[in-house]
Amino acid sequence: MAVTSFFRRRSSDPTSHTLALEALSPRSRGSHGGLRALTQAALALPLLASSVVQASSLQGGSALQIGHYQEGARNLDGIFSAFEPIAVDTFEVSGGATFSDTLRFDLAFLQDTWSGATPIATAPWELRGNRPTEPDGVSGATPYLEGSLYFDSDFSVLATDGFGNLTGGTDNRLVHTIASASPETRREIDLSIGQDLESGAVRLGGGASWEPDYTSLFLDLGSSLDFNAQSTTLSLDLGYAHSETHAIFDHDASPYIDASSYASLIYVDPSGNRTLRGNRDDVQVSLGLSHLLDRSTSLEASIAYRYATGYLANPYRVVEVAFLDPAQQGLAPPGGYYGNVHALLERRPDQRNELAIGASVTRHLDLTDTAVRLGYSYGHDDWGINAHTFDLQVGQPIGLGFLLQPRFRYYSQSAADFYVNYLISDQAFRTVSVVGGEVVITPWNPNLLPSSYSSDPRLSAFGSLGGGVSLSRSLGKGITLEAGFDYFAHAGDFKLGGGGEGAFTDFDGWTASGAIVIDLAALSLSQSGQHGAHAHHIGGFAPAGVMAAHMLDQPGDFMLGYRFATMFSGGSMVEGNRVASDTTLVNSACPPAGCSTAPSSMTMNRHMFELMVAATDWLTLMVMPSYVDTEMSLRPLEGGIPDVHAQHLRHATGGWGDLPFFALVRLLEYGQQHVHLGVGFSAPTGSVSEKFRRSHQEDLGYIHYGMQLGSGTWDALPSLTYLGAWKRFSWGAQIGGVIRMQDRNASGYRLGNVARAQGWGGFAVLPWLTGTLRGVYSYQGAIEGEYNGPHSTTTPPDFPENYGGHFWDLGIGLRATVPTGLFRGQSFAIEWLQPLASDFNGFQLERTGSLFVTTQLTF
Repeated sequence: MAVTSFFRRRSSDPTSHTLALEALSPRSRGSHGGLRALTQAALALPLLASSVVQASSLQGGSALQIGHYQEGARNLDGIFSAFEPIAVDTFEVSGGATFSDTLRFDLAFLQDTWSGATPIATAPWELRGNRPTEPDGVSGATPYLEGSLYFDSDFSVLATDGFGNLTGGTDNRLVHTIASASPETRREIDLSIGQDLESGAVRLGGGASWEPDYTSLFLDLGSSLDFNAQSTTLSLDLGYAHSETHAIFDHDASPYIDASSYASLIYVDPSGNRTLRGNRDDVQVSLGLSHLLDRSTSLEASIAYRYATGYLANPYRVVEVAFLDPAQQGLAPPGGYYGNVHALLERRPDQRNELAIGASVTRHLDLTDTAVRLGYSYGHDDWGINAHTFDLQVGQPIGLGFLLQPRFRYYSQSAADFYVNYLISDQAFRTVSVVGGEVVITPWNPNLLPSSYSSDPRLSAFGSLGGGVSLSRSLGKGITLEAGFDYFAHAGDFKLGGGGEGAFTDFDGWTASGAIVIDLAALSLSQSGQHGAHAHHIGGFAPAGVMAAHMLDQPGDFMLGYRFATMFSGGSMVEGNRVASDTTLVNSACPPAGCSTAPSSMTMNRHMFELMVAATDWLTLMVMPSYVDTEMSLRPLEGGIPDVHAQHLRHATGGWGDLPFFALVRLLEYGQQHVHLGVGFSAPTGSVSEKFRRSHQEDLGYIHYGMQLGSGTWDALPSLTYLGAWKRFSWGAQIGGVIRMQDRNASGYRLGNVARAQGWGGFAVLPWLTGTLRGVYSYQGAIEGEYNGPHSTTTPPDFPENYGGHFWDLGIGLRATVPTGLFRGQSFAIEWLQPLASDFNGFQLERTGSLFVTTQLTF
């Protein structure tokens, strides 16, 4: 039976088995240092040990890190899969500060968005789990989890023509069954506080990670003791994590997956959706020793133990089982067997003990000013996995302030005791009999199968080779730029000593990443006696929701900023400015067939990273990359057209958005009066090809227009801004808009132009705190054109005419500027924008408000 998608979320798998020491961090969902989400993606396979930004880079202050992880296509032995491989976009904002020279506080937020396809099962090629959906055999594939196989007397798979007719000979090829996943976003917050002592330090940390199907809370306590004149450090870390899985089985796959092994963990909601709810707890202790052997050489050694209990399986992986039903052996070939294949949810032990030991040596070579680190770790667990990791890292200054850091990593592991490709069981999957006039259905007997079984390739025997390089440069003033690239290859043949899994598990991938690291302490020193905290906003401050509203004053000034904007919609559907009934939506909002669903809520989050530099005293240049994620929930309409896809009532997208860049030109500067012109453009770097996953063996095509990540066109972003101030009062106004510079984007449509006028006033209630009030009018035109490929037409957001309109809003906000200390000159602002009135084009979901948060640091 065909299953178009096994799961809604592949998840950043909590069951990662990697035994390298870095994987035994107390915070198993990610730890400080590096692009954790990319490292998580890599190590969970496992692939690469680290990413471009090393932990040591972050201990001096703050960092902004971005990255992309991309897997290569899987080898399906002649079948082309229409599903894109796994891709992850990620960013992290982290910061730390030291108070009174001994007390340190660190905070980090990261977000990653996963999309693409991954193996859900392993099966003989003859099962044709990735069978083509078109006659040419290369137009795509849809996964099948049920079928039949013929075996000879030695249980080798017999070749067929795909229609149950034996063609002679055997075919023992294995292949992964691939299924797609809906894009999902994971968020994580980490915080810690540490106290330096006379001969050591203590640290308390914790955090949370959450995504639609998995949440985790973690705590860790660390301590260190220095002795031998501080040449030797002994460290002890204790960690605890509690995690909860709440995985919704896709309704397409649910009928074809036997989850009876975890029946007690499965909850069925009123709409018939099955959710697996399982908890796990992890406890870890690690001990480390570092010793400075001489001025050029340091040694490190560590040992870590982790105990995990609870639900340790992956809810999105199955094991194929060929059931040799005695009643069906009349279909078997002479001397052979006939197997009826069904998919069983994988089953793993509910406890795991892991031990890892490691050592490294770091040597500085004075002659070439080179630092070399060589490390090795060994891991063992009671699941039968033995793992070896070798890594080599080099740091080499290459002049002009650049530091080159090549690295190499080799990883090898044996298979778990319960790892299998597939199973053969001498029993019926289901027996139907009549007892006393009643039909009795007897399911398969679990006692005739192993107590644990998994075909997860991450539990197989394999090796991985990886290498990469990062390049960093200090810009002075405590600022460092870093960029890196890593590549890996995963193969059974790479296993240490041979005997790894077959070539069907081989794949490769890469990561690209970059960061800006700021040492606030060094920055503070560089600003001492300078203009670090001067009021660079001549004419006052603009509210948090106004962009391109200020310039830098002195040539060479640099500003790094972070903006967060979230827009909420929810409540009633509105036509123009009147609430629309379900009957009206069904009959009028989705011509000509009518609607089956309507949005009930929508959230769009946008993370923007501002980089500004003053080229002259009249010209400021700015670039602002952004990361976007959206989520929409739908509801069935009363009287709506029945639709088998109506169960897909939640959609999400995420990734990098368009790239705006500006030239801000000072036109007038007179006392506290300021006027500047903004000449901006937006490059179409955000995706406009986001699609629904396949459903009911159909390609639903493009997702709703409003959930694409960019415009898909080059856009002009003109603006004119006025700022004024007098004593404790400030005010300003801005007119601007968005002009689409192309008729159509690559997906066949164009967003409407935007015009906006706004004015604001502020009052300084304290020397460092200002309250603001803002009024906004904006107009957005309807979408022109439509998708040039398959797309859904069952809900109002699927139609171009249901976008745009006239909008009136009122904003209330606060802005604070740090006058002294380590964060001198840094500003923080927050604003809530409340809708006052709306006149929508067509049928749209009511707006409920927007929240803006900004922080900016000028140096």
